[in-house]
Amino acid sequence: VGPYRLLEELGRGGMGAVYRAEDDTLRRQVAVKVMAPHLARDPQARARFVREAQAQARVEHDHVTPVYHAGEADGVAFIAMPLLRGRTLADSLS
Repeated sequence: VGPYRLLEELGRGGMGAVYRAEDDTLRRQVAVKVMAPHLARDPQARARFVREAQAQARVEHDHVTPVYHAGEADGVAFIAMPLLRGRTLADSLS
């Protein structure tokens, strides 16, 4: 997806999936949220995805992941952000 090579799926949600990926230019691992293909064809869903990236990028807080890059490649919208390592919320609750 764009300059990112997807390595493994980390999770899925209502808007798409998040992958562990490698930034081919900077040679670092990142998380890339990719919009679901069936939603990518819906102009309202695409606009909501872009608004999400813009809102996230405006917030500077220790508990909000910064946005590295938002874009589109081959009709697929994506958001790249730092890859956070640790336990999932589900793991923490069990």
